[in-house]
Amino acid sequence: MKEPKNIEQFVYEQKRMLAENPGCATAKYNLGVVLMNQGRFDEAIDAFEESIDDGERMFEAFVNLGYIYFKEGDLEKVVKANLRAVEIEPRYARGYSNLGFAYLQMGKTEEAIHALEKSLELNPDIVQAMCNLANAYLQKGDIEKSLEINKKMIEFAPNFALGYNNLANVYYLKGEFYKAVQYCDKAVELGFEVHHDFLKLLEPHRKKVRKKLSKNVGREKT
Repeated sequence: MKEPKNIEQFVYEQKRMLAENPGCATAKYNLGVVLMNQGRFDEAIDAFEESIDDGERMFEAFVNLGYIYFKEGDLEKVVKANLRAVEIEPRYARGYSNLGFAYLQMGKTEEAIHALEKSLELNPDIVQAMCNLANAYLQKGDIEKSLEINKKMIEFAPNFALGYNNLANVYYLKGEFYKAVQYCDKAVELGFEVHHDFLKLLEPHRKKVRKKLSKNVGREKT
């Protein structure tokens, strides 16, 4: 659910619904979303938990709880919340995507790959799941698979700046520094803030690229 434009009116309507029907899980869930987006996490957790107690299939409430736990740095709770979400709704791609991301952050590479591939099987258009899957394969040491997924990702989302940054890193690891510089520059062009340590690593190769380009320009003029 997207947060409505008129928040105060929306909150009033949800509270009115709860006054009429104290067990309305949907109203409690909707209030939880507003509170979460306002950064009032403790209140949002209470609202989501109450919606879960009162509703039968509140899998989205579990996913939102997972988001809050991630913001609070508790990855174990993120995993538990998203596992409950996909338990309730086994075809919920976002739940698997979030689960995969949490596993990736925990260094549980195989679990991350399994969850992210499941997410993309259910919805092949989740760009962030593609990105995390490419990173999971890189974490596993499978550079070629990571490269394949990153290429597919920027074909699907040509303005996804992080994808170009990831490709730059993969090409650097492969020793293809010319391509690493090219993709790094594209990431910067699209507004991505490339890590300064990586920029330092690329600098000597960037000088070689400039030298090579200037030679090519000189040949064209002659």
